[in-house]
Amino acid sequence: MFNSNNRGRETTGGLPPAPPPQQYQPQAGGAKRGMFSVIGPDVTITGNIAATADLHIDGRIDGDVDCSSLMQGAESRIKGAVKAETARLGGTIEGAVSVRQLTIERGAKILGDVEYENVAIENGAHIDGRLKHVAADAIRPSAEPAPTAAPALDTHYTPAENIVSLNAAAE
Repeated sequence: MFNSNNRGRETTGGLPPAPPPQQYQPQAGGAKRGMFSVIGPDVTITGNIAATADLHIDGRIDGDVDCSSLMQGAESRIKGAVKAETARLGGTIEGAVSVRQLTIERGAKILGDVEYENVAIENGAHIDGRLKHVAADAIRPSAEPAPTAAPALDTHYTPAENIVSLNAAAE
């Protein structure tokens, strides 16, 4: 161990060589096999999320979520619409939910309408909205962010000589 008998020997530091990079094959529905993204409990995102991989949310999202498969942690909050193929919801959602295979856990709180093909609701789950069963082909996640329309611009032109100051009118 502490002698000098290892001269001329190759040392690797005790670590095996790194495996070669894996190539992921897309699954049906657009998700990539074995790939997932995690939004941790200390993360707050303001804006919409679109993911082709599975998504696990433990943090706060102020925006819409569109993904293939969603797992929502018990302390998570989503303020926006949720659209997915499959979802297991355990936290709070303030917005519409549209999911084909939906499981609502006992600690979940949904404030909005829920569309589903198949649903399982555990005892203690809270839903303040309408439940609507939809046909098998009615719910499809887009996996691409929805285009947002730019606000309309006021193109009305007012010449400067037509603007009257309130202070000038009082004189």
